[in-house]
Amino acid sequence: MKAVDLHTHSCKSDGSKSPSQLVDMAREIGLAAMALTDHDTTDGVEEAVTHAADLRAAGLDNVPEIIPGVELSTDKWGCDIHVVGLYIDIHNAALQKALTDFVLKREKRNELMCDRLRELAGFDISYEKLTAAYPGAVLTRAHYATYLIDKGFVKDKKEAFSVYLGEDTPYFVPREKITPVDAVHLILNAGGIPILAHPMLYKLTEAQLEALICEMKNAGLVGIEAIYSTYTIEQERYVRRLAEKYGLLLSGGSDYHGDAKPDISLGTGFGKLFVPQELLDILKLHR
Repeated sequence: MKAVDLHTHSCKSDGSKSPSQLVDMAREIGLAAMALTDHDTTDGVEEAVTHAADLRAAGLDNVPEIIPGVELSTDKWGCDIHVVGLYIDIHNAALQKALTDFVLKREKRNELMCDRLRELAGFDISYEKLTAAYPGAVLTRAHYATYLIDKGFVKDKKEAFSVYLGEDTPYFVPREKITPVDAVHLILNAGGIPILAHPMLYKLTEAQLEALICEMKNAGLVGIEAIYSTYTIEQERYVRRLAEKYGLLLSGGSDYHGDAKPDISLGTGFGKLFVPQELLDILKLHR
């Protein structure tokens, strides 16, 4: 049974590799399929799909299936909840309108954060300089951290987030987000499969997590990420039990970002991750 990776990021959001490079890497390591699930954008999907098609047309074998995807940022109880959409129609009007709205809200938030870092911390930073440093990317706090390191303002990402980018710092500006239920509806409307991403990262109580799952399941949630790079064996077993309890399908992925998370490898996470193709075959039945 071959492996798949249903959660990856390119340079179109906060990853370091181009969509084409990701396809090449997936082929090299023998993945049967790879989903490109950039944060709040589908800008890299067409490149990835086209590159895979070109490889097949050139007669190369072992070219992975490229799954059009997205990872939507949502908010519940002040917590950042991510919802992955697989097999989405990237040309869906409602989805693209929502993604455009996300960009506008993110831009406003980024401008305000740059203002605070410049005025309160005294850093030589502006929204224009940040976008020039990472052209075409959907800017996240990971980009801020890299920028601060490159400019010598902080020594590492730990300092960047603990002192300047964390939610409890005076420089942080929250971004207006949709709800998890809204994300499920957007993905379903775009013909996709909604998946609750890495639920063990949210630090919710068991009651909160189950309430979230119930609410999303009633809205049409199909799957939950049960296999993930940072999970312990106990966490994976717990998520699998939740999936069985609430009738959700299993999904999984590395959450590969390239240089932004250098210890996590495509397809294998920290080295032992394995998402069997069988899970994708089952998910496909619910398209």
